[in-house]
Amino acid sequence: MTSPRPLDLPKDLVRYNGQITRRDRNILNQHASGILWFTGFSAAGKSTIAHGIEKKLFNRGIRSYVLDGDNVRHGINSDLGFSRHDRKENIRRIVEISRLLVDAGFIVLASFISPFKEDRDFVRSCFSQDNFYEVYVRCSIQECERRDPKGMYEKARRGIIKNYTGISAPYEEPEFPDLVIDTEKLNIEDSIQLVLNFMDRVKMLSLISSA
Repeated sequence: MTSPRPLDLPKDLVRYNGQITRRDRNILNQHASGILWFTGFSAAGKSTIAHGIEKKLFNRGIRSYVLDGDNVRHGINSDLGFSRHDRKENIRRIVEISRLLVDAGFIVLASFISPFKEDRDFVRSCFSQDNFYEVYVRCSIQECERRDPKGMYEKARRGIIKNYTGISAPYEEPEFPDLVIDTEKLNIEDSIQLVLNFMDRVKMLSLISSA
């Protein structure tokens, strides 16, 4: 998946690099910036875990922000549906938003079903190896349907919602995620702590030295 380039982009249009770098912001914040990409079925627990982590980080003075699939589709991606083309464009826009937030010094907690390996590989390719981590929130489709807090699976079964992941559209399970959370075995608090321990281990929460 390649990022489309506007056809009418002026040839003399170049990126402007400001005087304050991402590292400068990380030093000011006293922690690294980066992205955790939560993938999995709807109702697996992605957003609940991401928002729980955000609250824990906020209480520690760590700047983070949750990008949630539903919220994004209410705003900047409100013009997109669930066709393969629209799903790709959905991911591309999310990547651009995430890049800005990471550059601004935030830890981005991105919660998106992102069912296709091609799209997730594209996201990974847009960030350096040491500041992107894929988190697979694993939960069987049967359990997700049982939870179904928004009634989406039931509507998909009735054909009211088309191209719904797990029902009428596929989900390609991650082969090599950086972290797996099985929400059929772990409760929310334990899942949140598992992620925080992982973030400590990969030094996402480490102090940044100005030296």
